Amino acid sequence: MLEPLHGGHPRGDHVWSWAFLALAAAGLGAYVAGSSLLRRRTAPLVAVAAVAAAVQLAPLAGPLLISTDAWTYWAYARIAAVHGDNPYRTAPAEEPADPALPWVGTSWRRTTSIYGPAFTLASEPVSRVAGTSAARAAWLFKALAALGMLLATLAATRVARNRVFACAFVGWNPVVALHAAGGGHNDAWVAALVAGALAFAAAGRRQLAGAAWATAILVKWVPLLLLPLRALEARHQGRGVRHLGFAGAFAAIALVATWRYGTGWLHALEPVARKAGEQTSYAVPSRIAQLGVPHRLAAGALALVFVAAYVWLARQAAAGRARLGLTSALLLLTTPWLVVWYLAWPVTLAGSEEDRTAQWLTVALSAYLLPQAIPL
Repeated sequence: MLEPLHGGHPRGDHVWSWAFLALAAAGLGAYVAGSSLLRRRTAPLVAVAAVAAAVQLAPLAGPLLISTDAWTYWAYARIAAVHGDNPYRTAPAEEPADPALPWVGTSWRRTTSIYGPAFTLASEPVSRVAGTSAARAAWLFKALAALGMLLATLAATRVARNRVFACAFVGWNPVVALHAAGGGHNDAWVAALVAGALAFAAAGRRQLAGAAWATAILVKWVPLLLLPLRALEARHQGRGVRHLGFAGAFAAIALVATWRYGTGWLHALEPVARKAGEQTSYAVPSRIAQLGVPHRLAAGALALVFVAAYVWLARQAAAGRARLGLTSALLLLTTPWLVVWYLAWPVTLAGSEEDRTAQWLTVALSAYLLPQAIPL
């Protein structure tokens, strides 16, 4: 069976790991078949939503799966909530007696927080509820991520023209579920907030849409790439944009964060930039480097590819179509730091927009990234 940690990373018996992979692959196959069938045929939305809820909630029944990130969130939150220090200035290793430290992934123990202040502020009460219990901390972050994916599924369903298919495409994805309810990753929060912003805008609640965009950016910085495309689309369509909601939410969170953490949260991008200079083995630049191409050359070339693609996507947005799902998927294909739980963004947005290119690309990415992080 899978054991929780070994030197800060998951480990497990190879037989059980391969069995886990086989079952996950079978689930992915059923997802592809089922969602493809719903593209051509109709079904009761209530039944499809019930299956989506079951898929997204099922991993809550198990332990923290594959990743230790939820415990890293716990450690950063305890630095502020319990020790009165600043997680943007203090790394987990600087609190050697803290009960969270042994559970933090080894590569993060000497790294200050890379997450936005909205997430850090929200994590503090979670850490207080968790107390000194690693199991309780894991379950709380898992539950919040599961809730995030349920809200993301609901928002995508509200936005899409084919609501039944959108509900299945987002909610039935087992890879996303394994890393949201299974791993507790905050990418589910980002997916829920961005999809929520789209749903609020579609309902004419533009101030709330702006507030959701601002909060998403202050959880994780990735939505900064998506918002300009959405603004270009709105300008072409003559759709009214309300800036007060965005500015008010951003200012409120920034003021509270500055009161709580000083200006340290402004430097959260520094460790992000350092990570961008590293690589994961599943990232496309790493795969190209395995063929003998220098990694820097491969990473630089793919960065240029993404810039060119972003310019093309901006032109499409200026012509009235912001393809946020495709943008997210292309970002995953070109980043040197690629992890499987990032799939929450493109899966949710591709389902919302009914962009077939983005949908097939996210399905392909789901299959490709499925084995990542499983201790085979």
